[in-house]
Amino acid sequence: MTDIILEALSQTLIMVFASTIFAVILGFIPAILLTVSANDGLKPNRVLYNTLDFIVNTLRSFPFIILLVVIIPFTRIIAGKTYGTAAAIVPLTVAAAPFVARIIESSLREVDKGVIEAARAFGASKAQIIFKVMLVEAIPSIMSGITLTIISIIGYSAMAGAVGGGGLGQVAISYGYQRYETGIMVVTCIILVVIVQIIQVLGNYFYNKLSK
Repeated sequence: MTDIILEALSQTLIMVFASTIFAVILGFIPAILLTVSANDGLKPNRVLYNTLDFIVNTLRSFPFIILLVVIIPFTRIIAGKTYGTAAAIVPLTVAAAPFVARIIESSLREVDKGVIEAARAFGASKAQIIFKVMLVEAIPSIMSGITLTIISIIGYSAMAGAVGGGGLGQVAISYGYQRYETGIMVVTCIILVVIVQIIQVLGNYFYNKLSK
């Protein structure tokens, strides 16, 4: 049973960190565009902002378990199948990407306007203001948001496991619930709690480190 739990743990970690990386990559571009095209942005564009805002809000409004089912055809195209760890990464990424986009957008828009104006006064271009001023200033806040994202994805991964995604969620359902092995259920819950605690501690550490 130890081997099964260790394998499930490795599957959960793969799902969580792979989908986090992909979500950050996919969420970064719309976050930048939302920040720039907002009414108080560097280059306001109401059509672009409203379009991206609608797409992000729509994706965020889907409960994960429903999203998991809705994008099955897309998951099959990307992963070649709809079950297993690799397949679970697809819906996890789709669910997390709009959340990451909002986190990065909020962090960028919280940057002190005085810093931005100072950069403009020194002749910085829009690209330089975004990537060398706003992004640098927002990194601690973004790190804090990504920590919350990882913790949310851990919860999502457990749901993905319940429908064949592998990981600790599947072990908890297959052994703890369906076979009435309460001990397995307790162990998987404890492991998930420990993982969340470790992620939060690391997130706080890096936040404090980057804030100095």
